[in-house]
Amino acid sequence: ILNTRPKQSAEKYAKVWTPEGSPLKVHTERQAKLLRGYLGQSGQGDLVIDWAMRYGEPSVASVLDRLKARGCVRILVLPLYPQYSASTTASAMDAVSAWARQHPHAAAVATIESFHEDPRYIAALTASINAHWMDYGRPEKLVMSFHGLPKASIARGDPYYGQCIDSGRLLAKSLGLAETAYAITFQSRFGPAEWLQPYTQPTLEALARDGVRRVDVICPGFVSDCLETLEEIGMECKAAFLAAGGHEFRYIPCLNERHEWIDALAAMVRDRLAA
Repeated sequence: ILNTRPKQSAEKYAKVWTPEGSPLKVHTERQAKLLRGYLGQSGQGDLVIDWAMRYGEPSVASVLDRLKARGCVRILVLPLYPQYSASTTASAMDAVSAWARQHPHAAAVATIESFHEDPRYIAALTASINAHWMDYGRPEKLVMSFHGLPKASIARGDPYYGQCIDSGRLLAKSLGLAETAYAITFQSRFGPAEWLQPYTQPTLEALARDGVRRVDVICPGFVSDCLETLEEIGMECKAAFLAAGGHEFRYIPCLNERHEWIDALAAMVRDRLAA
């Protein structure tokens, strides 16, 4: 794998890189800055808002060190994964727990484990899609593409698949979509193991072959655009759909810095701090 994957990844990142850095880092940093402003306007300007990357910089440990140095004794951790999984949310919390073991009694740590059913998250997605449709019109099919996971993980009790289905159905209901007007799929499969299905790209190709001329794709499991959304969906899957006979493919951006999303984040934080 190491003979080919780093080069392939570098080539893909080059397609989506911005002058400010990776899209994921750029959007996450902006979200933190906006959240700081939203909470300040609601009378919680004394809150320290910071951000970290599970894999990359700034690391979870370095940011927690920074918060400790600033005198923070109550820390709320909000992993930006709407749907809980051991491979994502739990991994982030493992990093927090490792830091806490090295700094006993440094701070009381609370977390928001998932928000896949939170009506404010669903409303933010709904507003984003409706705004897109106001500009470009409705497609024949809306494809909701979530990050994939090996089926073996679900067999071991990971709730991720069920939470993705719940999010997708709630979003479809909020949009007033019939079951035939949308599909829930899974992307980013890697390796020989069987992953959650249906897979996104083969689904798009099948839709094109079945005569669906126009699709929109949104990735509700990502709150910030990144390699998996911009390159895999916006470029690779688009090319596959068009090559299979589709006529129009539109990728609906992630929530990124939409005001409905920052407002939802602020509300979730306020609710958890008040609990």
